[in-house]
Amino acid sequence: MTHFRKFLRTGHAPTLFAAFLYFAFSCCTWVLNGAMAPFISESFHLSPAQKGLMLSVPIIAGALFRFPLGVLSQYIGRKRATLVEMSLISVAMLLGFFFVDSFNALLAMGVLLGVAGASFGVAMSLGSGSFPAEHKGLAMGIVGAGNVGTAVAVLIAPPLAQWLGWQTVYAVAAVAMAIPMAAVIFMAREPTDIDPHAGLREQLACLVERDGWAFSLIYAVTFGGFIGFISFLPSYYHDQFGVSKVQAGQLTMLTAFMGAAMRIVGGWLSDRFGGINTLTVVLATVAVGLACCGLATGSLVLTTVLLVGCFAALGAGNGATYQLVPLRWPLTTAVAGSMIGELGALGGGLVPSTMGLARQYLGTYAWGFAFFASFALGTLVLLRTLQSSWTGKWVAAGGRAHAAVALAPAHAEPRGVAPAELAEAA
Repeated sequence: MTHFRKFLRTGHAPTLFAAFLYFAFSCCTWVLNGAMAPFISESFHLSPAQKGLMLSVPIIAGALFRFPLGVLSQYIGRKRATLVEMSLISVAMLLGFFFVDSFNALLAMGVLLGVAGASFGVAMSLGSGSFPAEHKGLAMGIVGAGNVGTAVAVLIAPPLAQWLGWQTVYAVAAVAMAIPMAAVIFMAREPTDIDPHAGLREQLACLVERDGWAFSLIYAVTFGGFIGFISFLPSYYHDQFGVSKVQAGQLTMLTAFMGAAMRIVGGWLSDRFGGINTLTVVLATVAVGLACCGLATGSLVLTTVLLVGCFAALGAGNGATYQLVPLRWPLTTAVAGSMIGELGALGGGLVPSTMGLARQYLGTYAWGFAFFASFALGTLVLLRTLQSSWTGKWVAAGGRAHAAVALAPAHAEPRGVAPAELAEAA
């Protein structure tokens, strides 16, 4: 506890807490359709492929909204950007409550839900912006633990849908959004870690850099896998094992909570042992775990145990990825984080659709698990291939922060990123 208090004193704790709440409520809203999928499917008589499409749309839309919000935050400030987004989320929820009455309207609602998925990069940058480099992994892990909002959604939304009707849950979400808005208004302050002289070309340089795309692929496994499977699991449990709609949400909550909690652990492990080392273990665990899930489709207990283990690894991987991002792009973390989050979350959009198509056309979900296990294995090979070019250039051995980076002033040039490289990238 003493070490944690020392950590909090190195930055601005109220902003960290406000960013956590903002991200938690956004995540909760983002996966509402997934949490209520058994109810929605019953109302509109959806096929497995339609169900997968319904669940993919909010994830893909959220991914596409992330980068524009990240760029906006660089110009109007991260605190103001969060308030703009939360206002849009509330409006979107009310539109869902009043106008969703067909499958096409449901898909349109999925696009609106995607607004909530845009929060990630800005929340991370807002919460960790006042903390030094050697503590950013833990700070981002704490903010990222707002993923627990997905667990809250799959736990609370099904009983509410059963009691009030699934459309009314949208209205409840709109009212609840006042809580994080108040926290941001009264508790958060704008960090000063962004270079005010950085031009648009410098801020967008990560788009054309190899490292930006490499991190995006890694994040497509860790966060994409997390959000994609969270959205799909209520339907999977209900259809594959015949459990009730509420029980399907409760089982999904176990995995979602584990993934959210381990994000903090992943950030801490990465600060201590290095993000590259942590990601190596994570990707290997995910590849093996998902492959085993494909072989365990006949056992509810074994599937749940395996999924809890997979989600623990995915959560730790999310924390590890964003321990490395501010080290690689210290002056444009919000934009780089949003771009990586955007492309990574697009990977999550593939999960429900792929699983639904596997069930409808191949007769089993096992092939969907096999596909994503192979994806994780390929990403592990990529990570190990690139690590030698990262170590010593902008990160220390294993993916730890350089001591020089930790002590550098906010306006200093990022270690190992030469001006020529930035100019070439831009």
